[in-house]
Amino acid sequence: MKQKVLEISNLWVSFEKNSEVFHALRGIDLTLYRKEALSLVGESGSGKTTAARASLGLVPLAKGKVLLLGKDIQHCSRKELIETRQRCGYISQNPYDSIPPTLTTLDAVAEPLVICKRMNKKEAREKAKEMLSLCGITDEVILNGRVRFSLSGGQKQRVALARALATDPEVIFADEPTSMQDASNRGDILDVLQRYVKKGSALVLTTHDLYLAAAATERCIILFHGRVMETGPSKAILKTPLHFYTKALLDALPGLDKKIKRPPLKQGEPNIIVSGCPFLARCPEGRKKCQETPPLREVAPGHFVACWLI
Repeated sequence: MKQKVLEISNLWVSFEKNSEVFHALRGIDLTLYRKEALSLVGESGSGKTTAARASLGLVPLAKGKVLLLGKDIQHCSRKELIETRQRCGYISQNPYDSIPPTLTTLDAVAEPLVICKRMNKKEAREKAKEMLSLCGITDEVILNGRVRFSLSGGQKQRVALARALATDPEVIFADEPTSMQDASNRGDILDVLQRYVKKGSALVLTTHDLYLAAAATERCIILFHGRVMETGPSKAILKTPLHFYTKALLDALPGLDKKIKRPPLKQGEPNIIVSGCPFLARCPEGRKKCQETPPLREVAPGHFVACWLI
């Protein structure tokens, strides 16, 4: 039997600004199993990062439940929450803020090994050197230089990857882990992540790129303004996208041969109220029925879509 490592039920996350409430996540469900790679796909503001951070208890939940490694993150003690997080790895979208800038590159990766694995400093630095080599950083000057002065953005992202994976996490949350890499390094980073999945870790990858999601994960969830639009096997969604938003994401990717001509999207603001389809204002086929919230319906084995027209 497959072992669940993350279970999210009816998750709502809300933020208040200028006395107005914005719902970043609106009732999403998610289940992740050990040795599984799952991607959260959508544009900026779709809720991908919020979902990853909410899974770790880094943002307050308005409603719903998150079970991470068997622990209810809303109701476990601070000690239990820290112990649970130490079994996870988190690669932030912004490595500039997630790595201590005054440490050397080696010490930045060794630090979680000292704290979480109780290694002495020498052992931790040796392990850190192995991890950095795995992530493509071997230059002694860079290894012993301070993070603030020695690293480019792409190198900092790889250091963040090494730092997150050094403790052999059971669940990896990778937030746009290739966003600062050139094409030659992206594949290497995905290979490293997939190596850990094969060893037994579970992976949650956030990205706006459906091609990257299909290459790196078995299953993906398409998010738009906090709602699940479509979910299913990554390659099936890439080959046969069903929701109008999923099709729009594919059409927006550069360098593709646009043989399929689709109706243009409407110019409109997304529906940020609680009910109705959030994509209605931009959908070329929107109907009056779409003012009601569409349920996720299974249209093929394991492939679900939230659209009244499909």
